[in-house]
Amino acid sequence: MGQPESVLILGGSGQAGAGAAALLRRWHPALPLTIAGRDIDRAQRVADELGAATAVTIDLASSDLGLPADHGYSAVVAALWDNHLHGLRYAQRHGVPYLNISSGLVEVAPEVVASAQQASASAVLMASHFCAGAVVLAALHLAREFERIDTIRIGAVLDEQDTGGPAGIADLERWSTVTSAGLVRRDGVFTWVSGTDAQVDVPSADGGVLPGQSIAVLDVPSLALATGAPNVRFDFAIGESAGQHHGEPASFEARIGIEGVGPNGAPLSTSRYLLHPAGQRPLTALSIALGVERLLGLRGEAVPPGIHSPEALLDPAYAVERMVENRRRLRRCSRRQLNALLKRP
Repeated sequence: MGQPESVLILGGSGQAGAGAAALLRRWHPALPLTIAGRDIDRAQRVADELGAATAVTIDLASSDLGLPADHGYSAVVAALWDNHLHGLRYAQRHGVPYLNISSGLVEVAPEVVASAQQASASAVLMASHFCAGAVVLAALHLAREFERIDTIRIGAVLDEQDTGGPAGIADLERWSTVTSAGLVRRDGVFTWVSGTDAQVDVPSADGGVLPGQSIAVLDVPSLALATGAPNVRFDFAIGESAGQHHGEPASFEARIGIEGVGPNGAPLSTSRYLLHPAGQRPLTALSIALGVERLLGLRGEAVPPGIHSPEALLDPAYAVERMVENRRRLRRCSRRQLNALLKRP
């Protein structure tokens, strides 16, 4: 295939966008990148560090994003809240793929409708999952050990000092305002839970427990429908992470528990932690980069137009391989292993 046009990263100077751009540059050195933001100086600094990248200012309130009409792009990535859906509409008008990470479960309807109305216009990757799909992909990698899955339970801890930049904080505030209820799958039925039914203790990787609650995230339907598990829930807590507890920087941790039946017909269960000593940003950036790579056909065939989710496009084994490559670890957890992991640079 020929050299693609530049990938337009809306919010490319933010934490997730800049991290994804850095990974894409490492994996595909010749891939042109455009770092788009409101602050041109900040965007230019990121572009200069990347090399073979340009910086532009954007206006998310404008249908053309404030971009010159003669500019062409190979994909549009919304690494921020695309509240007018102008990034999506821009991608559809130009017939290029689109990826978004900030539409919460109860906010995703306009994006779904807009994508369905012009389903043949562009490939739309809806990656507004926790860490843009990293936890789902890790769980599906573990799920391959099972013949049948009965229960999947995720317990994620976000350090109170790792809520992200202004865009990430705004996302958390918006999602908490929209709903305080959680979505679970219980006995095969997607069910809203609230109050005491949603409250739960979330175990930390170092043996502690944090008060949390079940939340409404796309991870729940993604895991339930991909595995057929009749019982799925995603619990979430904000507090002191294991990294902070051990005197290290804020870390990210997600406990993935799966119960079911193994290939030999015997009961099987597994419980592992997805850990990153640098917090949630690197995992989110990795998931974005994996999505862009797949959408553009830089790994596998180019994705056809339509609505897609991370688990429908990305191979979980390959995603975990990339996590390991980038010093992420999906592994059985003991306190000794946790301490060793968190001390790695």
